[in-house]
Amino acid sequence: MRFFFRTVHTLRPVSLGCPLMGLKCTACVPGLPVALFASSLLVAAPALSRSQPTHLSMAVRHPVEGRVVLDLGRRQISVVREGQTLGPWPVAIGDPRTPTPSGVFKVENMMMNPQYQSTKSGKLHPKRGPQSPLGHRWIGFLRSGPNQFGIHGTPWPHWVKTRAAVSNGCVRMLNAHVQQLYDHVEVGMAVEIKR
Repeated sequence: MRFFFRTVHTLRPVSLGCPLMGLKCTACVPGLPVALFASSLLVAAPALSRSQPTHLSMAVRHPVEGRVVLDLGRRQISVVREGQTLGPWPVAIGDPRTPTPSGVFKVENMMMNPQYQSTKSGKLHPKRGPQSPLGHRWIGFLRSGPNQFGIHGTPWPHWVKTRAAVSNGCVRMLNAHVQQLYDHVEVGMAVEIKR
């Protein structure tokens, strides 16, 4: 089976004014006939800056094989594709008061060098990349009301190495590991999260 997905390199961010958990909801519309692709071109994503090109993957409707598997009990994540398993890698998960959701979801959006926006103050974090609170990769898998949950990197490797339960529900990975995961995942892929 061939996999078809489009990576858009330069996007025009349009704020939708709906703050997400640690993210700013932004519609990214490339120069394509929106009427033809409206259902797959508008995505929620971490805040985009006009000054820095951002890479964002968006789905083109097609069957996606493979799945991301997160075991909350073992606090590890892997990807299964074409009969092969990559991983597992250690993760930090949601604090018991703000747990990582369990169930079966789909990858909704993916971004390189996302910019973190505080859910408390609304301020954008000035850094992007490995030292950003989101690391240098974002894989969003669930929007629930004003919250968005995702798998991302972190500048605090200690929490991942100790497999801590410290986040607001997102899944933190070491930056090197989330890059490997990102390279084997695509929008539309299943995300299985089990307790």
